Amino acid sequence: MQKKLIALAVAGLASTGAFAQANVTVYGVADASFDVVRISGDAKNELGNTNRVSTNSSYLGFKGAEALGNGLSAVFQFESGVGFDNAGSLSTNRDSYVGLAGGFGTVLMGNLTGPTRALGTALDVNVGATGIGANSALLGKLGNKLIGTTSTTGSYSGGSTCARSASCNSIFDSRWKNAVAYVSPTFAGLNATVAYVANENKAMEGMTAANTTGFDAGLKYADGPIMAAVTYNAVFTNDAADLKVSDLRVGGSYKFGPASVRALFDLARADKLGGKKFTQAVYGLGATFDMTPASKLLAQVYVARDVKQDGSSQDDSGAKLFELGFQHSLSKRTMLKATYAMIKNDSNASYDFGVNAAGVNPGSMPAGFSAAGGSVQGISFGVRHTF
Repeated sequence: MQKKLIALAVAGLASTGAFAQANVTVYGVADASFDVVRISGDAKNELGNTNRVSTNSSYLGFKGAEALGNGLSAVFQFESGVGFDNAGSLSTNRDSYVGLAGGFGTVLMGNLTGPTRALGTALDVNVGATGIGANSALLGKLGNKLIGTTSTTGSYSGGSTCARSASCNSIFDSRWKNAVAYVSPTFAGLNATVAYVANENKAMEGMTAANTTGFDAGLKYADGPIMAAVTYNAVFTNDAADLKVSDLRVGGSYKFGPASVRALFDLARADKLGGKKFTQAVYGLGATFDMTPASKLLAQVYVARDVKQDGSSQDDSGAKLFELGFQHSLSKRTMLKATYAMIKNDSNASYDFGVNAAGVNPGSMPAGFSAAGGSVQGISFGVRHTF
């Protein structure tokens, strides 16, 4: 895959020397899989096994740069998600920006991946951090109270559900609209990113109160086989509700020989949400192993602890994500992949896949059945091609 000119925070920073070009690059990913998914124990599980073809964060992009002299370059990118079965024109709903890069670092404005989202994707074991096993199924959701609403039916009011086959990520794992970011140069393996989300007197990512703003900051260290980073993201409403939601992440990875391991800690928090304070911790471990130069095994486990309300645990409100996968490269650009993933919800939780949700519905159930709990699981076989 061709590398992005700019990758915020943990995704890495391309060298300024790469900007000494005047051409425009067309690039993208075509990623499709045949999935068999099943929901057990939700309010509408009468469908049993469901077959579908998913497009797994496929995208089309255009990027380029102009050398302005004295080490200064103008950079731009327009990137759009592509669904094979979705009608309509393309839109720049992925990382799309314009900015300046030089010895001082890089300044960007547009629709951006902040360092918090970037850390989550960097530590996911799946190529492209996509598919039914993606770690975004549990990260930052705070018991599904903080699901972004750009492609779901949820809101900050809690009890949110996700549309079938749609994205079901937290707001912290969604791109920030109307943002400006600064990415520092790298010194001795260290670099920093700070992003500010502009106040445009309107609701942002599902916040029920208007007039919102936010920031996202991260510090990353990368040297040889070691990567470690810490990020903090906060969003505020500037009105009588005075709502604040935030997410702290600490994680890293280490590669040794044919194997790699990675770990991530996530702490989501909401203050004055319905007059209450909520927190939730999520822990994750992942590993990959190169069986051959072309074949790789991967696995990860994430655990969402019980949500705490005003310091007291809401019993059985957590969940666990388990994934086993296999990837085989047919060439540098084409890959076959197979995945088994399961989310095991506690009796008072209703988490769904972060990418290509199955459609878990925690609505009312007949007597003797739980309105939440149960599990969602699936098997996926796919092809991924980059260009």
